[in-house]
Amino acid sequence: MQTLRRARKNSLFELVFTIVIALGVALVVQALAVKPYRIPSESMEPTLDVGQRVLVNRISHRLGADPQVGDVVVFKPPANADAGVCGDHNSGDGTPRPCAKPQPGVDSQTFIKRVVAVGGDTIAIRHGHAIRNGKASAEPFAASCGGGNGCDFPEAISVPKGYVFLMGDNRGASDDSRYWGPVPVERVIGKAVATYWPPSRVGGV
Repeated sequence: MQTLRRARKNSLFELVFTIVIALGVALVVQALAVKPYRIPSESMEPTLDVGQRVLVNRISHRLGADPQVGDVVVFKPPANADAGVCGDHNSGDGTPRPCAKPQPGVDSQTFIKRVVAVGGDTIAIRHGHAIRNGKASAEPFAASCGGGNGCDFPEAISVPKGYVFLMGDNRGASDDSRYWGPVPVERVIGKAVATYWPPSRVGGV
């Protein structure tokens, strides 16, 4: 009888210990490697809808991997990014251009956008599409810009080394680098790799 009780206690201890270890591993993975993120706005439609949830891989960025053109990333924008803080959208002859100067400060929010240019590239915008290094980028994921003020910035700017230029896929409804400039790579939290909610949208990003 004592042997049976001892075996039951050992089994219960092993179960509790296994659960504790599993929870600890899950917390460590979330803290260091993968983080869930909820899409807060329509700026990434049609790729990502409001309320959709994605998993963000943080470990590769922590290990030194730089964002690449086409990556969808979560990052910290400049302070007051919602207000479109760039003060200079014109070249010397008045031609509209994207915000060329990185804006100061760091916002408390996290944004999710797509990398359309990296350090050393030039970037202009025509009909809502990125013109990178003088060539139109293939962007089948981008929604029509709709002819608003942010659709055409034909004067190209240069993206500084160590920075990325970011745009939402919903080009007519996105606060992005067009209005507050390139963002330091160090402010990128990680790359969105998969969507897990709702079930109908489960898959890669």
